Amino acid sequence: MAQWKAAVFILVSVIVMAAAFTPGCKIRITARGLELLKQESLKFVEEELENITIPDLSGKEGRFQYTISNVRITELNLTSSDLRFQPDFGLVFEVHNSSISLNFMRRIFYWFFTDVGSINASAKGVNIHTAVRLSKDSLGRLKISNISCDAAVSRMHAEFSGTLRKVYDILASFITTGMRFLLNQQICPVLNNAGLVLLNSLLDTVPVRTKVDKYVGIDYSLLNDPVVTSENLDMEFRGMFYELQNENDTLVNYAVEPMIREYDRMVYLSLSEYFFDSGMLSYFKAGVLNIRISHDKMPRDLEMLLRTSYFGTIMLLNPSIAEAPMSMELHVTTAPRCVIKPSGTSVSVTAVVSILLLPPGQEPVQLSSMTMECKMSAKVSMKGKKLAFHMELRRFKIYSNQSALESLALIPLQTPLKTLLQLAVMPIINDWTKKGVQIPLPEGMDFTEEVVENHTGFITIGANLHFSKGLREVIERNRAEPKSLTN
Repeated sequence: MAQWKAAVFILVSVIVMAAAFTPGCKIRITARGLELLKQESLKFVEEELENITIPDLSGKEGRFQYTISNVRITELNLTSSDLRFQPDFGLVFEVHNSSISLNFMRRIFYWFFTDVGSINASAKGVNIHTAVRLSKDSLGRLKISNISCDAAVSRMHAEFSGTLRKVYDILASFITTGMRFLLNQQICPVLNNAGLVLLNSLLDTVPVRTKVDKYVGIDYSLLNDPVVTSENLDMEFRGMFYELQNENDTLVNYAVEPMIREYDRMVYLSLSEYFFDSGMLSYFKAGVLNIRISHDKMPRDLEMLLRTSYFGTIMLLNPSIAEAPMSMELHVTTAPRCVIKPSGTSVSVTAVVSILLLPPGQEPVQLSSMTMECKMSAKVSMKGKKLAFHMELRRFKIYSNQSALESLALIPLQTPLKTLLQLAVMPIINDWTKKGVQIPLPEGMDFTEEVVENHTGFITIGANLHFSKGLREVIERNRAEPKSLTN
């Protein structure tokens, strides 16, 4: 018996632990998305290689002594490049059979003659192979954890100018051999720095655990290293909102795991019911899901109906307050719940509705308290990196907790109160939800041409990617500004 109980306890513990680490959010980058990243990456690599610093070169050959200085790259021709997924590792960037044009100053001594001038050189057969390992760091942030690089220049040609050009041709092989060696030595350190320092600073712009507003934050920490196949890169995020006053609270995820099966678009985002439920629970805990509608915001017809309905109650309580301003309070009693089905997304809300009189200089007088149950349809949309929502009231019911007779008496208020919610409350909710929440993408990268699809327990948003800012612009700006403590 004891062994059986122990086995059950272990099984339950395993289930709870598995549920606690089920992702609420997933992102997939496809081969099409990688093609767009390739264009930006190639531009970025070109800019980095243009800034290669090559040290001065000195040597002696027979009676010739030479010094090469002020080496600068004048043109890059990376004609053949490729960026692809490397399964179980990360990304591979390659450049094949490309060329680099250089210019440098020469100073050559021969006997008592000194000659100074410029030399144009071209490096041919430039081949670069760089493998980038992507992983999760200790904070749950996507990072480039390692880079392996192999670069080679197969040949170099130098063109001398000046009256002694023919004489100097005999030095060309010595100079170009030295220059080719120096160039080979400089390419990989530059690319390693570009990846481990510069591109990682770009990844620092992805929100991990950050504030949404003054009430809640969101946790986009990675649950594990990215899963890389030959066709895509998949990332699993916690996708959990939390109340800022209780940041250590963790909502266990028992929802259906979001899935991504498509490859047609550049990027896919999948969000489970857990993502939305944790957001509504956090706002509920923060106490912001309570609304008071004052008399000046209340439709006149509804106010007259309420005064007529509660006239007897008012007279019994205190006839002198009959003309006092009236208000209505909505107090959500439990966290709203989200249900996602192929037919659409809905949010269920239960609240206590209180009808109050507010006599000047006196305590509010409660005329009635009723339970409200409503169901709203939710439409999810994406603009740039902001995930926004639009709510519409679909079902509405009020009833009394006191008696069935009082519930019958509330029937005439059903339609007017529903109208009030549609006219006064829903705009408040939608003004709040349309602000949206940022999804975990780097700065300068946005969604375009989004398509939202509902499934059982989760939604998927397929989109293409757009660079609103270049990699260089984002990197330089991010390195110049201090990092946010909440990011």
